[in-house]
Amino acid sequence: MIDYKLLEALSAVIDQGGFERGARALGLTQSAVSQRIKLLEARLGQPVLVRAPRLAPTETGQRLLNHVQQVRLLEYDLVDTLPALGEGGQRMRIVVNADSLATWWFEASGDFGRQHEVLFDLVIEDQDQALSRMRDGEVAACVCASPRAVQGARAHFLGGMRYLPVATPGFIGRYFADGIDEGTLSRAPAVIYGDDDRLQHRYLAEHGVTAAFPHHRCPSSPGFLAMVRNGLCYGLIPELQAREAIEAGELAVLEWETLIVVPLYWHHWRQGGQLLDTLTDHLLARAAQWLPEAEACAAQARRTP
Repeated sequence: MIDYKLLEALSAVIDQGGFERGARALGLTQSAVSQRIKLLEARLGQPVLVRAPRLAPTETGQRLLNHVQQVRLLEYDLVDTLPALGEGGQRMRIVVNADSLATWWFEASGDFGRQHEVLFDLVIEDQDQALSRMRDGEVAACVCASPRAVQGARAHFLGGMRYLPVATPGFIGRYFADGIDEGTLSRAPAVIYGDDDRLQHRYLAEHGVTAAFPHHRCPSSPGFLAMVRNGLCYGLIPELQAREAIEAGELAVLEWETLIVVPLYWHHWRQGGQLLDTLTDHLLARAAQWLPEAEACAAQARRTP
């Protein structure tokens, strides 16, 4: 049988980022936590932690942490129906892309979090990369652009996030005075979130630009918008995020003909417990208020090879 006190020590060390902080969270001495980790490794016959150059779980350690996460979700269901077993409250680790966090996520999930006293442990990841965290078992759920669920999970369509190519009027006058075409788009500096962000590449490909293009990198959704608003570049900004600046005349849309809509799906483990199922129902009921682009997503999917 698994000794969950040992797994609890491993989880605390990783969650808190060190042995001392992990021990403090458990109300134990650092020596006691260290002994529990050593005992766990002795029983398994292999390490569960890499201690240098930075503290991190080994592949075996990560599998144990994934198990702990699912057990906690199931335990919450028991405590909710049998309060005598312990205190309520739950921490839920979820991957959400930065643009969703900056726009609709908290509006859609806030009521649920307050009602159930959930502590969200949010991991920011690009919508095209988030599913790898689910596949590795690191998180209980994720928001991503893939409709295909990993084994043991379910996927639900949330809606489509519409992106607009926007810039300041001054930037447009400087770089696009002669219109939007392959030549002007090849010369105008853009902005991307990071190397895994392919949205700008998709937009340029629609206009025949397949070569390298000048661009900034900014791994922050608010910072991304700030760079565009300050005239440093143009960028693809979620309509939800750019609407206020467009209405105020601070930003203008380069052109409306090229439709870029990213479909978003909610993935969660099938055996994640009632709390995760309840969050799923809540999000599916609320997300359509902010992500209504279902038809555009379907049309874009038909055009994608």
